[in-house]
Amino acid sequence: MSTISATFFRSLFSIASPPPSTISRFFLPTPLLLPKFRSCPNPLTSSSRKTVACTNSSEEAEVTQTLDEWLQKLPDKTKPLYSHSLPCIEAWLRSLGFYQSRDDRALWFVENPDWQAQLSLDITELHIRYLKRGPGNLEKDVDRRFSYALSREDIENAILGGP
Repeated sequence: MSTISATFFRSLFSIASPPPSTISRFFLPTPLLLPKFRSCPNPLTSSSRKTVACTNSSEEAEVTQTLDEWLQKLPDKTKPLYSHSLPCIEAWLRSLGFYQSRDDRALWFVENPDWQAQLSLDITELHIRYLKRGPGNLEKDVDRRFSYALSREDIENAILGGP
């Protein structure tokens, strides 16, 4: 075993916590499911609404293909959200126009012409907060929480209905 790989494996199993860059590299799901959204504009706010290329074309094609595969694996829309796998839920959220935070993988954002919101996948429920600072005329942030026992269809209708 080379010196580099021995050091690498020792750092993985050390008692001290690894640096954040190491954590994100080893504890995230497949990189194909996590396209680089931080540096990309939100396609919902761009005037052209064309596909935003955040990676080179071969990586983008692989990401699109993988997301399409997960969308095809989605359970029936009347099934409770807890019966969906995490990659399926992530693909579903992306199909609705949400983009994922790079800092907190359970945090998602969406911008609509009438409102802006952040969604978090908590342990026991899905939490959405419609933000006052976004478009529209909200006097304050509006919070809603949905049980994972609700169907994907019901949650989608409630979320996209806005504040």
